[in-house]
Amino acid sequence: MTAVIQKPISQLKITWPLLPDDFILPDDPVDDTDHPLLNHGLRQSLVDSPELTQDALIVSNFALCAAVDDRTICKAPDWMYARPVQPWHHNEPRRSYTPHTEGTVPFVVMEFLSATYCDEYSVEHTEKIGKWFFYEKVIRVPRYVIFRPHTGRIEVYALESECYDNQNPDENGRYLIPGLDLFLGVWVGTREGRTGNWLRWWNVAGELLLWPEERAEAERQRAEAESQRAEAQSQRAEAESQRADREQQDKESAQTLLEQERQRNQELLARLSALGIDQE
Repeated sequence: MTAVIQKPISQLKITWPLLPDDFILPDDPVDDTDHPLLNHGLRQSLVDSPELTQDALIVSNFALCAAVDDRTICKAPDWMYARPVQPWHHNEPRRSYTPHTEGTVPFVVMEFLSATYCDEYSVEHTEKIGKWFFYEKVIRVPRYVIFRPHTGRIEVYALESECYDNQNPDENGRYLIPGLDLFLGVWVGTREGRTGNWLRWWNVAGELLLWPEERAEAERQRAEAESQRAEAQSQRAEAESQRADREQQDKESAQTLLEQERQRNQELLARLSALGIDQE
């Protein structure tokens, strides 16, 4: 049975302290092999856009923190994007993020559900505060995405009037994510040995944001097409040169024939004159 907070949200004391150094974060294992691949895919398509990665925190299974009634609460979304975020200048790796204190509220958090997820996206077994409540009422994340990789079903919730409202996709089956100004949708294909449903980004022009290997392949194809265009242009230039050469040769041949004809006429006239024949 899921325990929930009984106190009204208006009576909760929500503060934004940094995570204590001695706070023990949960070390739950990843559900399956899909999660890291999905996380990696979402991030990698953004790396070619400095305006989206500079001063941004793009993380997976990373502690998102706040304090509720002076009790530190941490949730680990499967994927999270926040920008701008204060630079991290410490020697040790960053292990948590507290909105308002370290930067802005994340634009979006995502949860990827396995086929047997039960309540994994809404229940936190130690603090008794579910992820939905935490994202909606405590952190107030503008967009909450729930994705089922095995079926390709995607749900996008927008924070409206204090509560999450289920959003409808556009005519392409995609959802605008404000802050990133990108559309999120489902793409079916194969990558890194995984064939199935993937979450991917499209820009406002409807162009798919490519993964590094796709960009490399597109660049290879562009280079190959450019090489083919250059080769075709070279062949056209060579053909034009050969045509010009032939025309010049034809012109010279015609001039030679005319000169030979003129010389024959002169020789004929000379013989006629020698024989005393009137040339008229």
